[in-house]
Amino acid sequence: MPLNAQKTMENDSSVSEFILMGLTDQPELQLPLFVLFLVNYTVTVMGNLSLMNLICLNSNLHTPMYFFIFNLSFIDFCYSMVFTPKMLMGFVVEKNIISFRGCMTQLFFFLFFVNSESYVLTAMAYDRYVAICQPLLYKAVMSPGICFLLIFCTYLMGLVSALFHTGFMIRLNFCDSNVINHYMCDIFPLFRLSCSSTYLTELVSSAVVGTAIILCCLIILISYGMILYNIIHMSSGKGWSKALGTCGSHIITVSLFYVTGMLAYVKPSSAETVGQGKIFSVFYTFLVPMLNPLIYSLRNKDVKLAVKKTWKRLT
Repeated sequence: MPLNAQKTMENDSSVSEFILMGLTDQPELQLPLFVLFLVNYTVTVMGNLSLMNLICLNSNLHTPMYFFIFNLSFIDFCYSMVFTPKMLMGFVVEKNIISFRGCMTQLFFFLFFVNSESYVLTAMAYDRYVAICQPLLYKAVMSPGICFLLIFCTYLMGLVSALFHTGFMIRLNFCDSNVINHYMCDIFPLFRLSCSSTYLTELVSSAVVGTAIILCCLIILISYGMILYNIIHMSSGKGWSKALGTCGSHIITVSLFYVTGMLAYVKPSSAETVGQGKIFSVFYTFLVPMLNPLIYSLRNKDVKLAVKKTWKRLT
């Protein structure tokens, strides 16, 4: 490829590659962290693959709730593959280098999956609202067509959001430092490296992300507000227990995802908080995808029953 054409593809930036600093620069921690995150990656991949296979193989799990759980596991599985292999590489090489195109590609898929997960969790809250507050209409409201439409919209909105943010990032110029103080290509660490003005881009990005988070949180809170109101007016203790049981796993997942995400991003933009944000981001990028299949397996009678049936078939 001619040099001029290559520079055009890379937005006329003099920086053609970035160096990812990783989680820490202390040599004595590299091997223990490599082992720790390799175990995390293995558990995440195996856990989510097992849950997806379990849902596919057991007809009693072919319901709207498990359809959404299947998609949540699929997103977590793909999500972990976007940045974990590159992070693991950073623990064993002297310089963890990523090309400009590779960085933008990683950013795009990270944004696509993290936004899609947010919308899937919102759709799951609506599903729980219909199941508890309108049980007689559940099959009609959450028909297969509606479920597929909801999932299609979640992926579509994730795609639009990823294209939007990545498009803005590609238009910035990077001409000075190429060291990213993170273990992956993320929006705000990249903003700090740009030699062009990022004020408008940061403002628009923050407004778009903030609006999406507020809308998702609002839908989730309204759904659970209605569920709580319905539970309070239930006369049967068994109904209370069943309603709380079907919502418990989702409440834990939503809390982990949004609380750790906000700790990583909703903070003053100062040099002291960059390291803190990097540590907090570990929770929602590594811990949440690993815990989700465990939460939905250990707290769910239907999944436990499906595991027993599948195990009997295999043995």
